[in-house]
Amino acid sequence: MNTSVNNASALLGRFLLVAIFIFSGIGKITGYAATQGYMESMGVPGFILPLVILLEVFGGLAILVGFKTRLVAFLMAGFSIVSALIFHADFGDQNQMMNFMKNLAMAGGFLMIVAHGPGAYSIDARNQTQPTTHGL
Repeated sequence: MNTSVNNASALLGRFLLVAIFIFSGIGKITGYAATQGYMESMGVPGFILPLVILLEVFGGLAILVGFKTRLVAFLMAGFSIVSALIFHADFGDQNQMMNFMKNLAMAGGFLMIVAHGPGAYSIDARNQTQPTTHGL
């Protein structure tokens, strides 16, 4: 496959993978009290909501622009799996089962980024080609 197609696909794939997290994080800000209440009803302490918002919004943006991509993708994969297990493990409810599988699929996408990197259209790739000036 053409290198430019691979690089464009990596960029588009990163965007499609993180769009849900960025918008969800923003939604948690605008519906903070309701989200906190839902988390607490599921046994998750509401005081961690700011961390969830930071991970979703800034983690999503970091992957989108390709900054510290492998590390952030690893964290997002873990977050997706933990969220699936905590919030979507009611396998008797078809909607929850679909959300569980969606989270696992997103974790798989993040692990593909961990394995293959963000592609050429990323801050990480640009930083690898920049000469370093150690000691200056």
